[in-house]
Amino acid sequence: MKLVIGNKNYSSWSLRPWLLLSFHNIPFEEERIPLDKSDTQDRIAACSDAGKVPVLLDDELIVWDSLAICEYVSECYLGGAGWPESASVRAEARACSAEMHSGFPEIRNRMPMNCRAMGRRVELTDALRREIARIDRIWSGYRQRYATAGPWLFGEFSIADCMFAPVVFRFRTYGIGLSQQAAGYMQHLLGADALRQWMMQAEAELETIEAEEVGR
Repeated sequence: MKLVIGNKNYSSWSLRPWLLLSFHNIPFEEERIPLDKSDTQDRIAACSDAGKVPVLLDDELIVWDSLAICEYVSECYLGGAGWPESASVRAEARACSAEMHSGFPEIRNRMPMNCRAMGRRVELTDALRREIARIDRIWSGYRQRYATAGPWLFGEFSIADCMFAPVVFRFRTYGIGLSQQAAGYMQHLLGADALRQWMMQAEAELETIEAEEVGR
């Protein structure tokens, strides 16, 4: 099995399935294609006609899109354990994962993931503040509800944690203040061995994408 990803410093979509595979120690080959290079699109197109990373190659199967890859890994390699066991909790985890997958455009556009950067500041518009507050409510609400089940968003580690991992890096880079419970969840995720490994490898990358270097 091979996972094709972009730069670890910038590619938030690549982080999500990589984290799921790495957290569960599922063997896979990693192919990193640096973004914003003259041959980037040709190299990605050789893996998937969708033309974007991440891409999972498993024998003859090609799966693109980070959430679809996580779903496949959960079903085929984790016996469904990528999601909470309870149907009702699983529904909640899927709902907030889907919201993260398709929403929060202000955070995506104004606060790009940049793992190496620290102490950056961006203008907190009203729209951006609303999205940050929504994520704070998601994190603090589920951590309060499922605190006795474990330290992750829904107790046990799940795809939902993978979906929010890039936001943790974004909030770290741009110094976003959070409620106590949300900040505690963020620090727990940042302390995970797999995420620390991603961070160290991102820091070792040499490429810089100027359009992603946002903030003062």
